[in-house]
Amino acid sequence: MAKRFEGKTVVVTGASSGIGEAAARMFAAEGAEVVLVARSADALERIAASIAAAGGIALALPGDVTDAGACALMLETAEAQFGQIDVLVNNAGYNCRGGVEETPCDELERIIDVNLKAPVRLTRQALPYLRRARKGAIVNVASIAGRIPLPYEATYSATKFGLRAFTFALAEELESTGITVSAVSPGPVATDFILREIEEVPDIVFSQPMSTAEEVAALVLDCAADGALERTCPQLSGYMATAGYLIPQLPRLLRPLLEYQGRAAKERYIKDHSARER
Repeated sequence: MAKRFEGKTVVVTGASSGIGEAAARMFAAEGAEVVLVARSADALERIAASIAAAGGIALALPGDVTDAGACALMLETAEAQFGQIDVLVNNAGYNCRGGVEETPCDELERIIDVNLKAPVRLTRQALPYLRRARKGAIVNVASIAGRIPLPYEATYSATKFGLRAFTFALAEELESTGITVSAVSPGPVATDFILREIEEVPDIVFSQPMSTAEEVAALVLDCAADGALERTCPQLSGYMATAGYLIPQLPRLLRPLLEYQGRAAKERYIKDHSARER
């Protein structure tokens, strides 16, 4: 295997499961020293031990990405341990599904805090470290929901729209610095983020194929390596999102069909997930 990140230090938030865990393992396999960040200390220690057992290097630093002080300490610790920080992956995410009127205000605020405020702030905190490394990469895990807004996930969509806009604007700001900024925008991903609350997920979400955490993580690594502005998964969903931009009426016209297809696919996923848990 080519080791594109040999000697690089990579910080991954939301690293205790799903896309973050998969990305951390892949970075380590490609030679990176990986800093694992999430609230679950036990999960991080387990993953760090597993990476070490496979010959990789990982440091578990439990913390909440919405805590600015904790993030500052995490960056200081990572640089002290490994000498520099080369890549930041803003992957931590949160959602509370349902209509805006039915969702408590504190839940709406937490979606914004985790999905938008935290990556913006952590990026700002990490930039001096990346500049000291003379070259670096920031990869923000956005969502197709940040390209086509989803009813009953309005605040989540808003945060992913915002994160994507932040990514594109910051990429231009840093164009001549050697620091790249990228977005990875997946559709539904077969992780607990969706599967453990599958009944509450809008039917239309399942009108597109579900990707695996590993498929999305591979795009994160590709963006960190080549600095591409955005990658989507699956690609067809990205094309459909672009078509929706160009023809604003199209999503509304297609919604009944997509919801019908999504409902059928959702029932299959529920059945398969229930069978695996038995």
